[in-house]
Amino acid sequence: MNNNIDWKKYLIVLLITAGLFVTAIYLSNYFGNQKIKQLQNIQDQISIDVLSSETQFSLLSELSCKDISDSVFSDELSELGNKLQWSQDNLGNTTEVSYLQKYYSLLEIKDYLLTKQISTRCGVKAAFILYFYTTAQNCSLCQQESLVLSTLRTEYPDLRVYSFDYSTDLSAVTSMLQIYKIKDTALPALVIDDNVLTGFHSVDELDSLIQQSFKLQSTTNTTTTPTTTTKTK
Repeated sequence: MNNNIDWKKYLIVLLITAGLFVTAIYLSNYFGNQKIKQLQNIQDQISIDVLSSETQFSLLSELSCKDISDSVFSDELSELGNKLQWSQDNLGNTTEVSYLQKYYSLLEIKDYLLTKQISTRCGVKAAFILYFYTTAQNCSLCQQESLVLSTLRTEYPDLRVYSFDYSTDLSAVTSMLQIYKIKDTALPALVIDDNVLTGFHSVDELDSLIQQSFKLQSTTNTTTTPTTTTKTK
Protein backbone atom coordinates (compact mmCIF):
# COMPACT_ATOMS: atom_id res chain seq x y z
CA MET A 1 0.00 0.00 0.00
CA ASN A 2 2.76 2.42 0.97
CA ASN A 3 4.76 1.48 -2.11
CA ASN A 4 1.77 2.31 -4.29
CA ILE A 5 1.39 5.74 -2.61
CA ASP A 6 5.12 6.48 -2.95
CA TRP A 7 4.98 5.54 -6.63
CA LYS A 8 2.11 7.97 -7.23
CA LYS A 9 3.92 10.73 -5.35
CA TYR A 10 7.06 10.24 -7.44
CA LEU A 11 4.98 10.25 -10.61
CA ILE A 12 3.26 13.50 -9.61
CA VAL A 13 6.60 15.13 -8.76
CA LEU A 14 8.03 13.94 -12.08
CA LEU A 15 5.09 15.35 -14.02
CA ILE A 16 5.29 18.69 -12.17
CA THR A 17 9.06 18.90 -12.79
CA ALA A 18 8.62 18.06 -16.47
CA GLY A 19 5.85 20.65 -16.74
CA LEU A 20 8.02 23.34 -15.15
CA PHE A 21 10.91 22.42 -17.45
CA VAL A 22 8.75 22.62 -20.59
CA THR A 23 7.22 25.90 -19.41
CA ALA A 24 10.66 27.40 -18.77
CA ILE A 25 11.84 26.42 -22.26
CA TYR A 26 8.69 27.87 -23.83
CA LEU A 27 9.02 31.16 -21.94
CA SER A 28 12.71 31.40 -22.78
CA ASN A 29 12.02 30.89 -26.49
CA TYR A 30 9.07 33.29 -26.38
CA PHE A 31 10.98 36.15 -24.78
CA GLY A 32 13.97 35.43 -27.00
CA ASN A 33 11.78 35.74 -30.09
CA GLN A 34 10.23 38.93 -28.72
CA LYS A 35 13.68 40.47 -28.29
CA ILE A 36 14.61 39.49 -31.83
CA LYS A 37 11.43 41.12 -33.15
CA GLN A 38 12.16 44.27 -31.15
CA LEU A 39 15.68 44.38 -32.53
CA GLN A 40 14.41 43.92 -36.09
CA ASN A 41 11.96 46.78 -35.57
CA ILE A 42 14.79 48.99 -34.28
CA GLN A 43 16.98 48.04 -37.24
CA ASP A 44 14.20 48.93 -39.68
CA GLN A 45 13.57 52.27 -37.94
CA ILE A 46 17.26 53.13 -37.85
CA SER A 47 17.61 52.29 -41.54
CA ILE A 48 14.85 54.76 -42.31
CA ASP A 49 16.38 57.34 -39.95
CA VAL A 50 19.79 57.01 -41.57
CA LEU A 51 18.36 57.41 -45.07
CA SER A 52 16.35 60.41 -43.89
CA SER A 53 19.41 61.93 -42.28
CA GLU A 54 21.55 61.37 -45.39
CA THR A 55 18.96 63.22 -47.43
CA GLN A 56 18.69 65.96 -44.82
CA PHE A 57 22.46 66.40 -44.71
CA SER A 58 22.56 66.81 -48.48
CA LEU A 59 19.85 69.47 -48.29
CA LEU A 60 21.53 71.33 -45.43
CA SER A 61 24.88 71.41 -47.21
CA GLU A 62 23.19 73.30 -50.06
CA LEU A 63 21.61 75.95 -47.85
CA SER A 64 22.95 79.49 -47.87
CA CYS A 65 24.28 80.81 -44.56
CA LYS A 66 21.29 83.10 -44.06
CA ASP A 67 18.99 80.08 -44.13
CA ILE A 68 20.87 78.21 -41.40
CA SER A 69 19.71 78.66 -37.84
CA ASP A 70 20.54 77.05 -34.52
CA SER A 71 17.60 74.69 -34.96
CA VAL A 72 18.61 73.45 -38.38
CA PHE A 73 19.90 70.16 -36.99
CA SER A 74 17.37 67.54 -36.04
CA ASP A 75 17.29 65.30 -32.97
CA GLU A 76 17.91 62.11 -34.94
CA LEU A 77 21.32 61.50 -33.38
CA SER A 78 19.87 61.68 -29.89
CA GLU A 79 16.99 59.38 -30.82
CA LEU A 80 19.31 56.87 -32.47
CA GLY A 81 21.59 57.01 -29.45
CA ASN A 82 18.66 56.15 -27.19
CA LYS A 83 17.69 53.21 -29.41
CA LEU A 84 21.25 51.94 -29.41
CA GLN A 85 21.49 52.27 -25.63
CA TRP A 86 18.23 50.34 -25.22
CA SER A 87 19.54 47.60 -27.50
CA GLN A 88 22.80 47.31 -25.59
CA ASP A 89 21.04 47.23 -22.21
CA ASN A 90 18.33 44.74 -23.19
CA LEU A 91 19.87 42.59 -25.90
CA GLY A 92 23.53 42.53 -24.95
CA ASN A 93 26.55 42.74 -27.21
CA THR A 94 25.10 40.77 -30.12
CA THR A 95 26.16 40.94 -33.77
CA GLU A 96 23.00 42.89 -34.56
CA VAL A 97 23.66 45.44 -31.81
CA SER A 98 27.24 45.84 -33.04
CA TYR A 99 25.83 46.55 -36.48
CA LEU A 100 23.56 49.25 -35.04
CA GLN A 101 26.55 50.82 -33.29
CA LYS A 102 28.39 51.08 -36.61
CA TYR A 103 25.33 52.73 -38.15
CA TYR A 104 25.24 55.23 -35.31
CA SER A 105 28.98 55.97 -35.52
CA LEU A 106 28.72 56.67 -39.24
CA LEU A 107 25.81 59.02 -38.67
CA GLU A 108 27.79 60.85 -35.99
CA ILE A 109 30.74 61.29 -38.35
CA LYS A 110 28.44 62.53 -41.10
CA ASP A 111 26.92 65.09 -38.73
CA TYR A 112 30.38 66.12 -37.51
CA LEU A 113 31.62 66.71 -41.08
CA LEU A 114 28.51 68.69 -41.99
CA THR A 115 28.89 70.82 -38.86
CA LYS A 116 32.50 71.62 -39.77
CA GLN A 117 31.54 72.33 -43.38
CA ILE A 118 28.82 74.80 -42.41
CA SER A 119 31.05 76.32 -39.74
CA THR A 120 33.83 76.99 -42.27
CA ARG A 121 31.54 78.25 -45.02
CA CYS A 122 29.46 80.51 -42.81
CA GLY A 123 32.16 81.68 -40.41
CA VAL A 124 30.26 80.40 -37.38
CA LYS A 125 32.33 78.48 -34.86
CA ALA A 126 30.70 75.14 -34.09
CA ALA A 127 30.81 73.89 -30.50
CA PHE A 128 31.53 70.18 -30.38
CA ILE A 129 33.61 67.60 -28.51
CA LEU A 130 34.88 64.32 -29.93
CA TYR A 131 34.90 61.65 -27.22
CA PHE A 132 36.76 58.35 -27.59
CA TYR A 133 36.16 55.59 -25.05
CA THR A 134 36.14 51.83 -24.66
CA THR A 135 34.59 49.19 -22.40
CA ALA A 136 34.57 49.58 -18.61
CA GLN A 137 36.78 46.49 -18.33
CA ASN A 138 39.53 48.22 -20.32
CA CYS A 139 38.91 51.80 -19.18
CA SER A 140 37.88 52.36 -15.57
CA LEU A 141 37.55 56.13 -16.06
CA CYS A 142 35.52 56.12 -19.27
CA GLN A 143 32.18 55.75 -17.50
CA GLN A 144 32.99 58.69 -15.22
CA GLU A 145 33.98 60.81 -18.21
CA SER A 146 30.70 59.93 -19.93
CA LEU A 147 28.80 61.24 -16.90
CA VAL A 148 30.84 64.46 -16.99
CA LEU A 149 30.00 64.98 -20.66
CA SER A 150 26.30 64.31 -20.00
CA THR A 151 26.39 67.02 -17.33
CA LEU A 152 28.01 69.47 -19.73
CA ARG A 153 25.46 68.69 -22.44
CA THR A 154 22.72 69.59 -19.97
CA GLU A 155 24.57 72.74 -18.98
CA TYR A 156 25.26 73.81 -22.58
CA PRO A 157 22.41 72.78 -24.95
CA ASP A 158 24.36 74.06 -27.98
CA LEU A 159 27.30 71.78 -27.26
CA ARG A 160 27.46 68.70 -29.49
CA VAL A 161 29.26 65.60 -28.17
CA TYR A 162 30.22 62.86 -30.62
CA SER A 163 31.10 59.60 -28.87
CA PHE A 164 33.09 56.81 -30.50
CA ASP A 165 33.94 53.37 -29.14
CA TYR A 166 37.65 52.77 -29.75
CA SER A 167 37.01 49.10 -30.51
CA THR A 168 34.41 49.76 -33.23
CA ASP A 169 35.46 47.82 -36.33
CA LEU A 170 34.86 50.65 -38.77
CA SER A 171 37.40 52.21 -41.12
CA ALA A 172 35.93 55.70 -40.65
CA VAL A 173 36.42 55.49 -36.86
CA THR A 174 39.94 54.10 -37.38
CA SER A 175 40.75 57.07 -39.61
CA MET A 176 39.65 59.49 -36.89
CA LEU A 177 41.82 57.69 -34.36
CA GLN A 178 44.78 58.02 -36.72
CA ILE A 179 44.09 61.70 -37.47
CA TYR A 180 44.07 62.63 -33.78
CA LYS A 181 46.68 60.01 -32.81
CA ILE A 182 44.45 58.41 -30.19
CA LYS A 183 45.90 55.31 -28.53
CA ASP A 184 43.99 52.67 -26.57
CA THR A 185 46.36 53.24 -23.63
CA ALA A 186 45.32 56.91 -23.38
CA LEU A 187 41.57 56.56 -22.94
CA PRO A 188 39.29 58.34 -22.29
CA ALA A 189 40.33 60.90 -24.89
CA LEU A 190 38.68 64.17 -25.88
CA VAL A 191 39.18 66.53 -28.80
CA ILE A 192 38.15 70.11 -27.99
CA ASP A 193 38.86 72.83 -30.52
CA ASP A 194 41.41 70.50 -32.23
CA ASN A 195 43.26 69.98 -28.93
CA VAL A 196 43.59 66.36 -27.79
CA LEU A 197 43.11 65.69 -24.08
CA THR A 198 43.78 62.23 -22.64
CA GLY A 199 42.78 60.76 -19.30
CA PHE A 200 39.93 61.84 -17.04
CA HIS A 201 38.92 65.51 -16.88
CA SER A 202 36.43 66.89 -14.37
CA VAL A 203 33.38 69.05 -15.02
CA ASP A 204 35.20 72.16 -13.80
CA GLU A 205 38.18 71.56 -16.08
CA LEU A 206 36.09 71.01 -19.18
CA ASP A 207 33.69 73.81 -18.29
CA SER A 208 36.61 76.24 -18.30
CA LEU A 209 37.85 74.97 -21.66
CA ILE A 210 34.39 75.14 -23.21
CA GLN A 211 33.88 78.70 -22.03
CA GLN A 212 37.29 79.69 -23.37
CA SER A 213 36.92 77.95 -26.74
CA PHE A 214 33.25 78.33 -27.62
CA LYS A 215 31.84 81.11 -25.43
CA LEU A 216 28.62 79.17 -24.95
CA GLN A 217 25.69 80.34 -22.86
CA SER A 218 25.15 78.20 -19.78
CA THR A 219 21.58 77.34 -18.82
CA THR A 220 22.31 78.29 -15.20
CA ASN A 221 23.40 81.75 -16.29
CA THR A 222 20.46 82.38 -18.57
CA THR A 223 18.23 85.15 -17.28
CA THR A 224 14.53 85.07 -17.82
CA THR A 225 13.24 87.77 -20.12
CA PRO A 226 9.63 88.82 -20.64
CA THR A 227 7.98 87.07 -23.52
CA THR A 228 5.26 88.36 -25.79
CA THR A 229 2.39 86.30 -27.00
CA THR A 230 1.60 86.39 -30.67
CA LYS A 231 -1.69 85.34 -32.14
CA THR A 232 -1.77 82.88 -34.95
CA LYS A 233 -3.92 83.61 -37.89
